[in-house]
Amino acid sequence: MNNDAIRPFRIEIPQTALDDLRERLARTRWPSEMEGEGWGRGVPVGYLKELAAYWADGYDWRAWESRLNAHPQFTTTIDGQDIHFLHVRSERADALPLILTHGWPGSIVEFLELIEPLARDFHLVIPSIPGFGFSGPPREAGWNTQRTAAAWAELMRRLGYDRYGAQGGDFGGGITRALGLAAPEKVVAVHINGGTTYPSAAEDDPTLTERERARVRRMNEFMAEAGGYLAIQSTRPQTLAYGLTDSPVAQLAWIVDKIRDMTDLAKELPHEAVDRDLLLTDVTVYWLTGTAGSSAALYYEDTRAWNEPEVSPVPTAVALFTIQDIALRRDEEKANNLVRWTEFDRGGHFAAMEAPDLLLDDIRAFFADYR
Repeated sequence: MNNDAIRPFRIEIPQTALDDLRERLARTRWPSEMEGEGWGRGVPVGYLKELAAYWADGYDWRAWESRLNAHPQFTTTIDGQDIHFLHVRSERADALPLILTHGWPGSIVEFLELIEPLARDFHLVIPSIPGFGFSGPPREAGWNTQRTAAAWAELMRRLGYDRYGAQGGDFGGGITRALGLAAPEKVVAVHINGGTTYPSAAEDDPTLTERERARVRRMNEFMAEAGGYLAIQSTRPQTLAYGLTDSPVAQLAWIVDKIRDMTDLAKELPHEAVDRDLLLTDVTVYWLTGTAGSSAALYYEDTRAWNEPEVSPVPTAVALFTIQDIALRRDEEKANNLVRWTEFDRGGHFAAMEAPDLLLDDIRAFFADYR
């Protein structure tokens, strides 16, 4: 068997799996809730009932499955792990290869709006992180950010790319940065939305600008009000997995809660920030692949593998979308070879889904100098 083999892949979900999803949604055992609390204690029952009803009877997985399958997909085995990826070649003669990495609770679905316009200028490689989506659960422990980055370097080698760029946000940003450290002679530049560091300054630091102070304040608010998922996924991903793998409504609520917490604060409801069908496609990928627990485990693995990061020598661009992206320029300059810094007043933490037009233009502008 050729260990470097790249195998064609298509998403072909059995109808029985879709029927099972609808049946489980119909049998949901709904919890009680405190009146008048809104989103203060988590996702409101009324909102989730409406969204789940649409998921069961209005949402069309087959249409989105076809949309995903319109792009060439493959799998390969690297370091004992199956890796699923999209590989979309550009017709442009001088196209730069570009690997795009999603985060949590995202998937390759994040990039659907970007694929066609980016492919005019780039050869695109869009993998599913081990433990996520169609890459499936890892066969062994230890799949952290650095190991994933090493797998990406090997994937690009197998595809014949000796010189390429990388882009990502959330966990994808960390993996993108780590890829630059793993293969600095191959990675010409990296573009990261959301940043790679947490603010090192306190909110009352007099050297902060008003915008920076707002970012630090937002980080503190988020950790106090919505950061519990970090502790759970970093310590007990297996325990969490039982509920999310057995109940589609639990999986839906878990992702919807984070979408609302991390998207543009100007949007009141999750589907106002991210298109409802796009959001449900992302959730459906998690559900159909049974990867709630294995994706959460990336937090567990990174917590145990954490070391003070090296300074990256690779030219780095950071794009921040509203104060939902909390990085400070001073921290990014210490950690990276920062050559571009852009701030936007629209969008949020999931820029590829919230503001794909802004992200697209920023990626193009940055990599134009590295073609």
